[in-house]
Amino acid sequence: MDAQKIIHPIPPLFDENSEKLILGSFPSVKSREAMFFYGHPQNRFWKLIALLYGENEPKIIAEKSELILSHNLALWDSIHSCTVTGSSDSSIKDVVPNDLSMILRGSRVSQIFCNGALSHKMYMKYIFPTTKIEAVKLPSTSPANAAFSLDRLAEKWKVILK
Repeated sequence: MDAQKIIHPIPPLFDENSEKLILGSFPSVKSREAMFFYGHPQNRFWKLIALLYGENEPKIIAEKSELILSHNLALWDSIHSCTVTGSSDSSIKDVVPNDLSMILRGSRVSQIFCNGALSHKMYMKYIFPTTKIEAVKLPSTSPANAAFSLDRLAEKWKVILK
């Protein structure tokens, strides 16, 4: 598989009531195919968010959107475009960051949480100097982060409930 220059195809998910923004790094191949966040069936994001809020795990995009918005969350990614091979975070280069101003202006977002180290690194390097909102780095929900069980993820991620 060759590296490709890809522009983020998924619009941010937020509304005027969103208070907390969860940023991934860049959508995987499966997410780009699904045109929605965390589309890989092995990614534990949806299972984790449902667990934290005591909800059923959403299966379809409408349920996933409802889960996020009903808890005043917002979703997007740190990277607008990059050169990437498949879904490999370690292959990402030529990064252009996402502009979060549309979300920050159109919502009540005052807290930012990063799903994984790459998202946090990209946010702090490219976006934090503009937003001045410190981001909390959380362990990745990716299946590549096998060191973290769902319970361990939930323990770290419950900070978003505060």
